[in-house]
Amino acid sequence: MDNISLINSKKETYFSQLDGIRFLAVMLVLIDHWMAERNPLPLGHLGVTMFFVLSGFLITRILIQSKLKDDRTGRSHWFSVKQFIVRRSIRIFPIYFLSIFALYYFNIPPVRETLIWCLTYSTNLYIAINQHWMGTIDHLWSLAVEEQYYLVFPYLILFLPTRHYLKLLGAMIVIAIATRLWLYFNGTPWLVQYVLMPTALDCFGLGGLMAYYFTFKKNEVFDKLAQTKFIILSFIAYAICVSLIIIQQKTTGEVENFGKLVTERFLGATFCFFLIAKAISEYKGFLKWFFEQPIVQYLGRISYGIYLYHNFVYNFYHTPQTSIVLRGLHKIQRMFPLFTLNIGFEFLYFLGITVFIATLSWFIIEKPINHLKKYFTY
Repeated sequence: MDNISLINSKKETYFSQLDGIRFLAVMLVLIDHWMAERNPLPLGHLGVTMFFVLSGFLITRILIQSKLKDDRTGRSHWFSVKQFIVRRSIRIFPIYFLSIFALYYFNIPPVRETLIWCLTYSTNLYIAINQHWMGTIDHLWSLAVEEQYYLVFPYLILFLPTRHYLKLLGAMIVIAIATRLWLYFNGTPWLVQYVLMPTALDCFGLGGLMAYYFTFKKNEVFDKLAQTKFIILSFIAYAICVSLIIIQQKTTGEVENFGKLVTERFLGATFCFFLIAKAISEYKGFLKWFFEQPIVQYLGRISYGIYLYHNFVYNFYHTPQTSIVLRGLHKIQRMFPLFTLNIGFEFLYFLGITVFIATLSWFIIEKPINHLKKYFTY
């Protein structure tokens, strides 16, 4: 079968420019979290959305490959379920749980009070129920969303006939938008709907569509979608939406409007869909040079660690002035007044510390443990 031959040939393909996408996504999050009120744009929202769409593509592609190999070899789909769970656990769990235990040991709030929520990847539910963020561990909500998504989605891909995939992925997009609409018209606060897994399903669904078309209809559909014009058009639509949201907020003082609660994530996910599709097909010119820069590639490769640790290094709203990181910053600024209130320097200072920690994490913990994946091949 031609499709299976295509899958076998592509299975071990490493899309190098996707590390550039990871770099871009994590930088958007860092700018949003570290610059906070000095940055009016929802860059963090877009960064997280980019991660979700990218995850939707990669996970769906892996699962489709596994299913077709199961069907071709007569192997049980439960074998692929086990392989998926083990491999994702090897990649995600070690530094996550080590971070939680370290925060617990040093009594960094609110970890001890919310330990069960942290250990069960349900901090997003805690935020939704209590309707407030969690300080130093705010950002763990997105990791919880991904883990909750993994609890269901692999079974659907592995056990559903492939002819139903488009219906499934389309239904995910509809469910997400319908859920956000329902929550909006019921007056649910933005914070609640933003962190729930079902409201992010359009991001995963669009990523899944990308994987489906790449696998089964690369020439007929995927290559036609991976065009610069679609990136530009989708970005314009997203930028217009964000502009209208900001204008309405400043004009009426209404923080939670329809665009922010319902539309922004879908348009952002659509932009990310085309941006990532083009990276899979590979950019040319300046963007090829940028996404394939060694430093960009490296930071993209360790982006999980950067994302996990960055809030522990600094958070605009929650880091006390007595923290060792801020004391170090203020000491440098006293020595070199030129760096006082210099946003660019502050960002690079926090980034340097975060990258240093993430680098240690990568070489000491993550990379050695990741080698265990070779014993659990699909």
